[in-house]
Amino acid sequence: MIRIGILGAAKIAPKAVISPASARTDCEVVAVAARDAQRAREYADEHGIPHVAESYEALLARDDIDLIYNALPPHRHADLTIAALEAGKAVLCEKPFAMNAGEADRMVQASVLAGRPLIEAFHYRFHPAFQRVLDIVRSGELGAMRRIEAAFDVTIPYRPGELRHTLAVGGGALMDLGCYPLHAVRTLLGSEPTILSATASCDHPGVDMTTSAELAFPGGETASIHTSMAPGTPFDAWIRVHGSEGHLEITNPIHPHRGHSITTTIKGNAETFTADGQSTYDHQLAHVMDVLAERAAPLTGGKDAVGNMAAIDAIYHAAGLSPRGL
Repeated sequence: MIRIGILGAAKIAPKAVISPASARTDCEVVAVAARDAQRAREYADEHGIPHVAESYEALLARDDIDLIYNALPPHRHADLTIAALEAGKAVLCEKPFAMNAGEADRMVQASVLAGRPLIEAFHYRFHPAFQRVLDIVRSGELGAMRRIEAAFDVTIPYRPGELRHTLAVGGGALMDLGCYPLHAVRTLLGSEPTILSATASCDHPGVDMTTSAELAFPGGETASIHTSMAPGTPFDAWIRVHGSEGHLEITNPIHPHRGHSITTTIKGNAETFTADGQSTYDHQLAHVMDVLAERAAPLTGGKDAVGNMAAIDAIYHAAGLSPRGL
């Protein structure tokens, strides 16, 4: 039985870990810690978590926890993830992995030194829908890769204290939303990009509301990503892959369990289909359990996590903004 401790009384944790764990027999959520101990107690009562730690450090020190889910904002990913690893825990860390590539690299080094898994919670990556897209790209059915375009837009309203609008904790559209299309493009092409150009618009100093970037890859492929959390922005998420023999589009790769479609057009023949599966979070936790049981190697984390943060840093530089935490 894998015993899970949650860092942060986070809105994401019930659907990301608590509910998926309750449907399994090989893991359970046993404790939570929050910045406010009273908030942690209320959260534990609400979600049926048996134990409350008085602090983040107290949670990491518990000997009845095997896996830490770090659901805190990015500015607390590096220090607490490293501390958890050093305490002998495996870690599932929310995206974006860190504030910047330097932090990400230190986290990965800590994982190697501790000999414990560190997985980034890019939940979309573990769903059969994205795996089907990846299989098609790798099969060569679309021919040689030419270009990939990807976007993730959704309004995130501003309010005082809203984390996604707060620079000091790692806010910004690229950090919170754009990390997904960037990760998808890198995963599909299997290499690291050079940033050709980037633009960003900000309503508050340094916090991008909308960001776009043009990328080039070592094999000659190009890519573009777009993300926006600006007011009035409707939900929109898609990936378009262009090859020498055809193209592919997937709609809603972020939450395919809420509805998606995959369309391939190869030599003029179009086909639209879906991929069956549970929620992305169910597949994510299943993958974590497989990694902990040594049935699978991690699909995220490691060099992949460092690479995504390095690309985010480079996009911010190209857009005239500073990477987070630097």
